[in-house]
Amino acid sequence: MARTKPTRATPAPGAGVIFALRAIGLVLLARWLFSMSQMGYHASLSAMASSPWACVYLVQMFLLLVLPGAVARDERPFHPLPQWLRQALRVFALAGLVFAVWSVGVFAWAAGWRGTVHAVAETNGWLVAAPALYVAIVWICRPRPLWGTNVAARRFAVGRFAISLDLPTRTAIVWMESRKVGQYDARELSVRWPNEVSEANEASAAPPRRADPFRRPKVELLWDSPAAVGHNRQIVMRAPLATERDRVAAHALDDALRLVD
Repeated sequence: MARTKPTRATPAPGAGVIFALRAIGLVLLARWLFSMSQMGYHASLSAMASSPWACVYLVQMFLLLVLPGAVARDERPFHPLPQWLRQALRVFALAGLVFAVWSVGVFAWAAGWRGTVHAVAETNGWLVAAPALYVAIVWICRPRPLWGTNVAARRFAVGRFAISLDLPTRTAIVWMESRKVGQYDARELSVRWPNEVSEANEASAAPPRRADPFRRPKVELLWDSPAAVGHNRQIVMRAPLATERDRVAAHALDDALRLVD
């Protein structure tokens, strides 16, 4: 009788994000316990009771280690964390980064570069590693769409928006990060490009605007429903074309919507 070859279960998309955040939480916890052992646990607990920053630090470590509500799912590969948890970790990490950079900057200004290098060596590089860990948390929890662009599966990602098309039912679902914007008839959706907006301004004899080199062009997804009163030419999505990947995805979405009849 033939035996089936056992296969290893592949982790669901997003499991790496959960592992990375918990690893960062373990590093912060280990450093926290090491600092308490050097200072003395009684003195450390007394100082923590009168320090609001210590409470914020403890809450951040708790969220990183526990990650309440975090589940790796195939349908949400880029969003294994709940939206509130992503925003909370991002805010805490930004606050920690500002505090760490300010503390290291003040110390470096007072001690000079020789004293700073000596302090970095004495702390085993923690003065540099701590801001790097906060930057990593901010980068991991950055605004992202639910998935990447997959033209064959009719899934598109532009900026932090994700759009899925179902050709048999002729419906389209739009997501902004992990929040569902709405479900629409794909035949009533259209893509408007930045050059179309400028042409409309010229046609209406509006005063020309100066080109801003730092301003990214934005593509819009319009919903024009003759059956829904008040929803003519409503903007469902407005996303900047920050990368070439966003531009390609927007063109693929435009082509897919034109094929829906």
